[in-house]
Amino acid sequence: MPDTDLSQTDLSTRQGLPEACLYLIETFPRLRWHEPQVGAVARFWLQMHDGFRRETAQMQALTGAWRAGELALPDLHQRLIPTLQQFLGHLDGHHNVESHHYFPVMRQVEPRIGEGVDLLDRDHDAIHAQLETLFQQGLAFHQAAAGNTPGARDAAARLGDGLDRATPLLSRHLEDEEDIVIPLIVRHAEAFR
Repeated sequence: MPDTDLSQTDLSTRQGLPEACLYLIETFPRLRWHEPQVGAVARFWLQMHDGFRRETAQMQALTGAWRAGELALPDLHQRLIPTLQQFLGHLDGHHNVESHHYFPVMRQVEPRIGEGVDLLDRDHDAIHAQLETLFQQGLAFHQAAAGNTPGARDAAARLGDGLDRATPLLSRHLEDEEDIVIPLIVRHAEAFR
């Protein structure tokens, strides 16, 4: 996107998709996503994204309760680490399938959206860096909490801060990806059966 301002494409600063990527959502807006032509692949995609949103909300609720003194550190550890592990595994797998299977098909059936798919792929790189940080922070918290070391509180705080940084980026990406992917899948349903 050579003519596009970086603030329109960078995941950490953009407020939505660049103008050149909006034509699909304009032809099939979100208000129509409940209609019958939204097939199984698109519905599954939306369900996966909703699952990521629920997991991040659950993890943020847990860290928020701990910060507010409503959840003891051992309980935070017991409840947060399994959710974090599941979230990291699901999101990494989902992004791999998108980048290596679905995105190439999308480029082929809708060449005009290639720049949008490039944007989503760059998002995946940025999010993967956040996932790696969350993994390391989660591991540090797990080791400190399991060993009942004095550093467990600091490790939990760092993990909570990491979730606070990662969640808005993921939310922006999920919404923008849906605005490209769902209309595109509806438009080219035969390629996504």
